[in-house]
Amino acid sequence: MLIHPTGQFDNHARDYKTITAHPLAAAMGAEIRGADFANMSDEQFREIEDALFHHKMIYFRDVDLTHPQHEEFSLRFGEWAEDAYTDGIPGHLNIQPLVRAANAKGAHIFGSGWHSDGPFLVNPPAIALLYGVDIPPYGGDTIWANTALAYKTLSPVMKEILAPLRVHMSMKRAFESSMEHGEADDTPVGKLAKLKGVGMNDLPEGVIRKVKGNFHPIVRTHPGSGEKALYCDPSYSIGIEGMIEPEADALLGFLSAHMTQPAFTCRLRWAPKTLAVWDNRISIHQAFNDYDGHRRELYRTTIAGEAPA
Repeated sequence: MLIHPTGQFDNHARDYKTITAHPLAAAMGAEIRGADFANMSDEQFREIEDALFHHKMIYFRDVDLTHPQHEEFSLRFGEWAEDAYTDGIPGHLNIQPLVRAANAKGAHIFGSGWHSDGPFLVNPPAIALLYGVDIPPYGGDTIWANTALAYKTLSPVMKEILAPLRVHMSMKRAFESSMEHGEADDTPVGKLAKLKGVGMNDLPEGVIRKVKGNFHPIVRTHPGSGEKALYCDPSYSIGIEGMIEPEADALLGFLSAHMTQPAFTCRLRWAPKTLAVWDNRISIHQAFNDYDGHRRELYRTTIAGEAPA
């Protein structure tokens, strides 16, 4: 299914006093220029937050960001979220290292496959902030899809069908993929791969809880913008409440194919000192495993969200 939602794109740049926004694609994404991370005013932060909700993903280039500055800026969006995979770095437990060595061989990398961050949690993370330090000369891009625009383009009949449904979000498939394709090491995927052969009853409580997962509305409303968006993804959606497996698979398969059409996406080419910020409530994303032989080092924070509604 390929559509071009002419007339429904709304990724224009808004006028701000302290920053400028430069749209990345017609569907979503924008580079923000003029931000002062060393001495950011409340007015400037409010403009950045408005740009985030409007563009779904924003990014900044050539930002010198220390771990304390990364934390300070992140906390302006809200309180820390529970991180689903990592324990943080020494002295900064809410900064998660995403490091892949140049000689890594595992076929499963952290962030691969279309997904929203931690949707199997009771209160999934709302906002993520990812800072690039060591970037491959090519490859390692991240791509996002606008799930609010995807919902907007559905037929009235499909919207009516989806309105009462709840999707089962679980870490089950990601866990199984890590077992099968992951390389046992200290990366988020590698830590799961180390559990290979461990029986379900003997897994850590945190893993069991995330595999069990939670049910959330398949259409959620953003608390800031009021937009409705699809809330499901190919990585973590394993069923729909009240449906048998073939029915759920057919509907989720359609929604996944619909959401990830090129018309709804933007793609970021990383560079050192790039900071990307995205809203998990109105977008999904994925990373690519296409930089063998090159090291990639980034650091992520996540901000707590509310129970989807």
